[in-house]
Amino acid sequence: MNHLLRRYLYFILGVVINSFAIAFITKGDMGTSQISSVPYVLSLKYPLSFGATTFIFNLLFIIMQIALLRRDFRPVQLLQVAVNLVFSLMIDVSMNLLGFLDPTALWERLLCVAVGCVILAFGIVIEVSPNVLMVPGEGIVHALSTVTKVRLGTTKIIFDVTLIAIAVVLSFVFFGGLCGVGMGTVVSALCVGPVINCINRWFRFPARIRALSLVTDRNR
Repeated sequence: MNHLLRRYLYFILGVVINSFAIAFITKGDMGTSQISSVPYVLSLKYPLSFGATTFIFNLLFIIMQIALLRRDFRPVQLLQVAVNLVFSLMIDVSMNLLGFLDPTALWERLLCVAVGCVILAFGIVIEVSPNVLMVPGEGIVHALSTVTKVRLGTTKIIFDVTLIAIAVVLSFVFFGGLCGVGMGTVVSALCVGPVINCINRWFRFPARIRALSLVTDRNR
């Protein structure tokens, strides 16, 4: 039970780090991460916070998972609603905490995006390693992959490109040009994965977190 609790605590820590990382990338004013691109554009158009639009968007992902998987949807994954609440709330908290951050020079903005991507990679590693729950964005990709029988990696690429395309279309419809989507979105999409691979290769803590799940399984 102690190991299971630690796994959930690591998972929540990863979610909180991810929310901070997304806020950090967004503060670079070059777009945001691909998974947050549509909610961010919507938050620029409507009187809702970035966190509020993220919550609504992720809630749709959870509903889509239930509709796609039906009986195969595991009830424990309903905890994604609570995870979504924490994640969305912490995005708004992080945006407020980083309110002082106002980069103007191109190198400063690129640095914000780069630092945010590294933080996001660490957060994803910490979130995934305990193997307890999926966040809504990850859950919908798994559901689509399961139903369509398309490989998970391929589904992830198609899903991310689709989100970016929707964000770009909404941006042009709302603002007549790119707003909320930019180089930071592309950098995030291309760079976070390789950084995750480097973290898993160079650091020991992901393996130690994953080992907790093995202990939990043996004790069942």
